[in-house]
Amino acid sequence: MTDSDTGVNSFSEHRQHTHAELVPSQTAVIVVDMINEFLEEGGLMVLATGRALYGPLQRLVDSAHASGMPVIWLRDEHPNLDDPEFRKRTVHCLAGTWGTQIVAALHPGPADAILPKSSYNGFFRTPLHDLLQSKGITTLIITGVVTNICVRSTTHDAFFLGYNVLVPHDCVSATSEREQASSLYDIDTHYGTVSSLEQILNLLVHEVP
Repeated sequence: MTDSDTGVNSFSEHRQHTHAELVPSQTAVIVVDMINEFLEEGGLMVLATGRALYGPLQRLVDSAHASGMPVIWLRDEHPNLDDPEFRKRTVHCLAGTWGTQIVAALHPGPADAILPKSSYNGFFRTPLHDLLQSKGITTLIITGVVTNICVRSTTHDAFFLGYNVLVPHDCVSATSEREQASSLYDIDTHYGTVSSLEQILNLLVHEVP
C-alpha cells in the first residue's frame, strides 16, 4: 500500500519499536536450523550463504552464556516419509540422520536445550513455549535459517504468543537477497524489531545477583 503522492509505504509508518534494555533472566536466544542438511557439503538443501552466520551466531551464543541467558537450538527432524511437509519439499532431515545435527562450527553450551521440530514453525507441536514459560522468558532473540521460512514462521507465533521479538539481521540468512529484505521488512513492520547483533549486545544489562 503506497501513498500516491509521497511514494512512502503507509504500513511502515505505523511501526512500533521497543528500545529497552535486555534483561538476561527474561531473554532467550533461539537458534533455528543451523544444521548439516541446510549448511554443509553433502546436505540435501544447502544454503551456502548461511555459513556466513557461523561467526556472528557463535558470538551471540557466547554472550548469552556469559550473561546467563538460555539458548535453545531448534533442529529440523522428520520421523518418516509420510510427513506432510514432503508434499511441498523434497525429503530431508529424516530422524537419526547426519543432516539433522547442528553444524560442527557452532558450539552449544552444556545447559542449552536442543529441540527437534517437524515443521517450519518452532512452536508447532514442540515443547518450546512451555519451556520458555517455565523460565519466565518474555523476550526472544531469534536467529538462524532461513529468514523467509522457518525463522519467519517461528517469529510469527512468538509474536502472537506474547513474546517481544528481536531479530538481528546479521544472524539470519534467507534464500535470496530479495527474500531477506522482504522478510525482514515484514518482521520489523508486523511481528518484532529487526536490529543488528551489535545493537542487541549493547542492550544487554548484567544483573546483580
